Amino acid sequence: MSHNVVIRPATQEDVSELFELMMQYIVDFYQQPAPNENDLKDLIHHLLENPSSGLQFVAERQGKLEGFATLYFTFSTLNVKRQAILNDLFVIPNARGNKVGQQLFQACLKYIRENGIASMTWETAKDNHIAQSLYNKMGGTLSEWLHYEIR
Repeated sequence: MSHNVVIRPATQEDVSELFELMMQYIVDFYQQPAPNENDLKDLIHHLLENPSSGLQFVAERQGKLEGFATLYFTFSTLNVKRQAILNDLFVIPNARGNKVGQQLFQACLKYIRENGIASMTWETAKDNHIAQSLYNKMGGTLSEWLHYEIR
């Protein structure tokens, strides 16, 4: 078996392991309250069953998932095309530094370019300098638009 990471779309067989990765991302990395298990699994299943609303890529090495990226789709009126939001990009701590995040990002970028999607946007925490370094290296630029939020 190859020691190289394989980036591929998530499948039904990945649900359990993807759930665990997403919990690490939400609870450990972003220090948010743990979501309801059924709600998170429902989200994963929704994306698998409705790829027009979004999809997930996983990074697999030797049969184990090391990371994931989530794209959600919306529309851009200005471009009169679909637009992708890279909502999540996460790599487990012991796989960081091995270009897994870069490969996940490239898979998302390849997908949007091959599918005629106008653009891909994303955000990261202001203090997540490691992610910012990756996004800058991948050719990302700060948007001309300001990002607002209301809860």
